[in-house]
Amino acid sequence: MYKELGINENVVELSKKVEKDIEGVFKQIDEVCEYNTAKVLKAFQKYNISDMHFGTTTGYGYGDVGRDTTEKVFAEVLGAEDCLVRNQFISGSHALTVALFAFLRPGDTMLSICGKPYDTLDKVIGIEENSSSLKSFGVKYEQIDMINDDFDYDKIAERVGKGDLKLIEIQRSRGYATRKSITLDKIEKVVKLIKEVNKDVIIMIDNCYGEFVEKYEPTSFGADVIVGSLIKNLGGGIATNGAYIAGRSDLVELSAERLTVPGQGKEVGPSQGVNKSILQGLFMAPSVVRSSLKTAVFASKMLEDLGFKPVPRFDERRSDIVQTIEFGDADKVIKYCQGIQKGSPVDSSSVPEPWDMPGYTDKVIMAAGAFTQGSSIELSCDAPIRPPYIAFMQGGLTYEYGKLGVMRAISNL
Repeated sequence: MYKELGINENVVELSKKVEKDIEGVFKQIDEVCEYNTAKVLKAFQKYNISDMHFGTTTGYGYGDVGRDTTEKVFAEVLGAEDCLVRNQFISGSHALTVALFAFLRPGDTMLSICGKPYDTLDKVIGIEENSSSLKSFGVKYEQIDMINDDFDYDKIAERVGKGDLKLIEIQRSRGYATRKSITLDKIEKVVKLIKEVNKDVIIMIDNCYGEFVEKYEPTSFGADVIVGSLIKNLGGGIATNGAYIAGRSDLVELSAERLTVPGQGKEVGPSQGVNKSILQGLFMAPSVVRSSLKTAVFASKMLEDLGFKPVPRFDERRSDIVQTIEFGDADKVIKYCQGIQKGSPVDSSSVPEPWDMPGYTDKVIMAAGAFTQGSSIELSCDAPIRPPYIAFMQGGLTYEYGKLGVMRAISNL
């Protein structure tokens, strides 16, 4: 069967050795999954989820009990006062954009303390000129780069102490940066520092790829608001679109009024039949995140044994589901991504090529044979074609599918 899937015999033998080496890491992942599963189950039971919550609304969406209860469940799971969970969000980047425009006003300053955010926010912020950017509305942007994969605490304290900041943005995942993803202990430390200097500044966390990787979310450590996508971790591979904004109730309401209409906010927005898929996706999410993490750990150890440079290493602490592999060669990174595509259940016969993708500064190759377009919780791999030629792999609805996809990609090398 391996041969029929295009998997090399030597790769099969290596995989058997690797799986023995990573048993201990898998056990730790299982423990976190069980904790988060219990947390989700408790929330479902607290709000008495029943068949009535799977109904649908159209038009304005007034009185959508399923939608409103879904948001209470998400808030409970995420440790937040309130949560906006809507299929009207088209992506995580859209939810981040809504939040930024909701919180910031002309003359305000936002500060990123982990370097430049993900490429898709360049035109939103105004790093790259755009007539609809925050910059075009008079919002100022500053950033502080990280040092050796940690925050520059002294520089942050000095800048926050000046007292003229409205919002601080932290991107938990690394995006296309060369730094490591940010673990929750570092987020807790920097949030405490910021609040001691200025308790009024809004701390917003881009939580994409990070949900359920650990037992807690950044809201447990004082973050004011967190934002994420439902076609990543919390959608469990079942939600077909949407995103969430969770945190302080006043900030969630501001976000709702920016997404819909001032004065109506969360009261409008039809669910159009997605309540069941969103709730079922959340229910499955801890298990799917576990599969994604196991796939990443397996890939990390396999590729390290083959002489490549994975980050994080298989036994390092993780803060998201993203696994990066530095290939140091454009041809190798392209072949690996194409191998992921060949190992996919959907569009396996397609051959991805680098192209000028909207929202990105370099040509990008994206492999994703997914049931939902752009679903990063399904096994996918993408890479900007620039030195040192790093592939960014994430997802795996089940470990078995993820493992086979990685083995097919390695065989393609």
